Amino acid sequence: MNMAERDAPSYFFGEDNVDDNPSIKFHCGKFVSAVPMLFFIVWAITICVFGAPDVKGLILGVMIGLVIAMFFVRGSWSTYCDQIFSGMSSKIGVVAIGCWLWAGIFAQILRVGGLVDGLVWLGHFVGMTGGFFAGTTFLLAALFASAVGTGYGTTVAFCTLMYPTGIILGADPVLLFGAILSGSAFGDNLAPVSDTTIVSATTQDTDVPGVVKSRFKYAIIAAIPAIALYIIFGSAGETALSTTIDANLISSGDPKGLILLIPFVIVITLAMSGRHIITSITWGILSALALILVFKLTAGSLILNIDKDHHAMTGALIDGIDGYVDMAVLILLIMAANHIMKIGGAMDAIKAFTLRIVKQSIRRAEIAIWAFVACLNFFITVNTAAEIAAAPFVSAIGKIFKIHPYRRANFLDAISSALGYIFPWSGGVLIGYATILELSKEGMPWITVISPTEVWPYVFHGWILVFVMLIAAITGFGRKLEK
Repeated sequence: MNMAERDAPSYFFGEDNVDDNPSIKFHCGKFVSAVPMLFFIVWAITICVFGAPDVKGLILGVMIGLVIAMFFVRGSWSTYCDQIFSGMSSKIGVVAIGCWLWAGIFAQILRVGGLVDGLVWLGHFVGMTGGFFAGTTFLLAALFASAVGTGYGTTVAFCTLMYPTGIILGADPVLLFGAILSGSAFGDNLAPVSDTTIVSATTQDTDVPGVVKSRFKYAIIAAIPAIALYIIFGSAGETALSTTIDANLISSGDPKGLILLIPFVIVITLAMSGRHIITSITWGILSALALILVFKLTAGSLILNIDKDHHAMTGALIDGIDGYVDMAVLILLIMAANHIMKIGGAMDAIKAFTLRIVKQSIRRAEIAIWAFVACLNFFITVNTAAEIAAAPFVSAIGKIFKIHPYRRANFLDAISSALGYIFPWSGGVLIGYATILELSKEGMPWITVISPTEVWPYVFHGWILVFVMLIAAITGFGRKLEK
């Protein structure tokens, strides 16, 4: 076992804690097991198009899909229901939820402490507005995600802090949201401590440092045009700063809030030194609370308060949790639908079809790997889960054609990290949408809430990275074979 395997948590090496080889048979064949995910995808697109991308509505969509598939089960429905619960207990989903909660609390504390006001003041003072702010947001999100190793956590933090700041400073809301998602995808792909990075390396029997070094060229090739596009097209135009509300918001900027950049630096430093993401963010939370207390940046009641009139607790600590409860339920149900698809045989059927078209061409083999990983990411909305599902196929095909483990890992991770922040039903997009929606309800009614179906074409880094990997498969760029 190499260093990466020793250091990685146990959930990196198994999809969940269910039986090793459970199976369920369906009337009408294996592809019926994909019905829950297919129905959810169609449902998600439909309600978004009709202007109701509500997380509770998405939860209902997964539940309906799971019920529809139940009527096609051959044998005991009880076994099918037990497997739903087994899928919901997936460690991948639980880890994602934990990262959201810690990152959500951290971001909310920084927001009520005045970091948004500080960033508004700084951006206006140095003239970093419009497209330049969108481009800078992409770079900072990429840096933060590369350090802390959680793209979802980065999406939460930057949608809470940089999104409202950017709107005030004239950035286009859709492009700004896309820049945040792009930066999160960049870090998810490149961070040595990212779950996707570790999964891609360990499942292909290779080391994390070598994998990260080998994939840097693909990430940079995609990042350079992405930042240029955000700078060029990221401005909202004259209307963004012409209204009275925007002028008032700009004048409310306060440099005092910039002191809360210190906790941000603490989190990045600890994460880069190898500390666990929960440990790093916990120290960020504690240092932020200490700075708020010492410099009297905000009232204590905005951090935590008991509302006797409504018999409830309020404040940033509660808001950081409250915004993600529904998303947590949604992800657990999605993991259940993914599990049903796996044990029902749909994934094996897709794999078998892909193998038939590979034949003896290494180029065709790499294109098949690209297509298979992309296909699973279309169905499985949590990119780590999609990676784990695709990893055996990528390893098997790669070993037949002696494709180097680094290259196999790069195909597996780059495509998964990118598409995990593109599709409207993907976890990265939904968690960003939930964060922005929550802000609009918490004293920021002027925030533009972007629908998941609006932003997907503008995740420039993600799209370019997927295209770069396809070109690499076709042309052989960066191809390396085992000796």
